[in-house]
Amino acid sequence: MDRNQMHPAIERVLGNIEKVMIGKRDVAELSLVALLAEGHVLLEDVPGVGKTMMVRALAKSVGAAFKRIQFTPDLLPSDVTGVSIYNPKEMEFQFRPGPIMGNIILADEINRTSPKTQSALLEGMEESSVTIDGVTHRLERPFFVMATQNPIEYEGTYPLPEAQLDRFLLKMKMGYPEIADEMEVLNRAQRIPPIEDLETVMDLAELRSLQTEIKEVHVDQTIKRYIVEIAGGTRNHSSVYLGASPRGSIALMKAAQAYAFMYGRDYVLPDDIQYLAPAVFVHRIILRSEAKFEGITAEEVVERVIARVSVPVQRLVK
Repeated sequence: MDRNQMHPAIERVLGNIEKVMIGKRDVAELSLVALLAEGHVLLEDVPGVGKTMMVRALAKSVGAAFKRIQFTPDLLPSDVTGVSIYNPKEMEFQFRPGPIMGNIILADEINRTSPKTQSALLEGMEESSVTIDGVTHRLERPFFVMATQNPIEYEGTYPLPEAQLDRFLLKMKMGYPEIADEMEVLNRAQRIPPIEDLETVMDLAELRSLQTEIKEVHVDQTIKRYIVEIAGGTRNHSSVYLGASPRGSIALMKAAQAYAFMYGRDYVLPDDIQYLAPAVFVHRIILRSEAKFEGITAEEVVERVIARVSVPVQRLVK
């Protein structure tokens, strides 16, 4: 894709993030895709690669309220959503909002807390609201969750069930930086952390406007069929026990609309689908035991499916 064609407002945000995140433009782009598509991200990676910095930089860039939730085994649902406390002076219960009542949420090590507490966050992700003591509280737009989990440590964790993994628009990894990038990280670490000086380059009203505009990006019928055939290919693959659901197909379409808009187009291309499909489908696929034993990964399955499905050649512009 030609980055010179990127939407000016989105380019400002990405450029701002790159002031503190070295060599991670692809991760920043996918994070913005999820934010613009009103989805959420599951980030699976080891500690210390900049996950918190990425989310903080994104929140600062768009002027959003940033909240971090450190998930632990003893964390309660009310620690996430908030709680009603009786005020004897006013003789009434008053609601004290929890950290979920922000715009951009870092759910750190989500698999370290109980399924009940996980569900409190996932309800907010799915419904854009939380229910406390029978009262429903709407979450302010934008509402974006980046949840992290450590792929190395499994002891004492509660893996997210497939139905809950399906709630995340994208799953991705940050990875370690290249040598030159890590050296630049060291150079910057000697000075005042640049995150403190990061300025807001887009306000929430503009972000909400972009989220609305993205829904108008044209998705041709041939592209929709392409999405469905790729999703169907994951269901019929010999290495797959459970393939991508129709929710996954919808997620891929929405992500592609956001990605096309990001690059200044009002229509989706097959290239958008091919680029995004692995990140959208990888966590929605359950491999057969024998495939895991052979070392086959979900990423490889998606790539093989994409290679098999015929690419649309019809005119795609409205």
